[in-house]
Amino acid sequence: MNSEYALLREQINKCSICSLCEGRILAVPGEGPIPSDIMFVGEAPGSNEDKQGIPFVGQAGKLLDSLLEKIGMDRNKVYITNIVKCRPPNNRDPIPIEIESCRPYFDKQIKLVEPKVIVGLGRFALSYFLPGNSISKVHGELFDWNGVYFFPMYHPAAALHQGNLRQVLESDIAKIPKLIQQIDFRLNTSENIEANEPYQYKLL
Repeated sequence: MNSEYALLREQINKCSICSLCEGRILAVPGEGPIPSDIMFVGEAPGSNEDKQGIPFVGQAGKLLDSLLEKIGMDRNKVYITNIVKCRPPNNRDPIPIEIESCRPYFDKQIKLVEPKVIVGLGRFALSYFLPGNSISKVHGELFDWNGVYFFPMYHPAAALHQGNLRQVLESDIAKIPKLIQQIDFRLNTSENIEANEPYQYKLL
């Protein structure tokens, strides 16, 4: 394991910056290869993640695994994490102070993972990268975020509560293999993205 990444995991596991540390069983830093072409980002751990210290191991995680399998991808080949590293009480939404407390850890993860594309799962991930946007309007589209490609999707948990969203999720995640090909092409041509310039790319 990369020593810098190992140190980051240790810092997250011992973190006491906000009050979430008081009720957690385990912090959930993230899981996957370093570096990784694809980084999946959710909002916060749930009860199963809190017990195991691994992201996306509950019902939403099982759905994500199934969706990845359908496009020929293995979750062990992608990096998976959440913006907030500890479970909020009663699985409530994370609040701004909790998101801000985890921001240095999450930003450091992005630098270490060096993803070609960040796949944001749900409205909290979308708000972190593209504040002011609605997931219902921009899901399945490709954006620039500070020189990194960003691809928002619905959170798998949303599809567990609203069955009609499963087809939307399947349609969006099916774009990812071709998306990586397009990104590789752009990174090897003059069509590179400019840092700090918000831009929406059309998918071919």
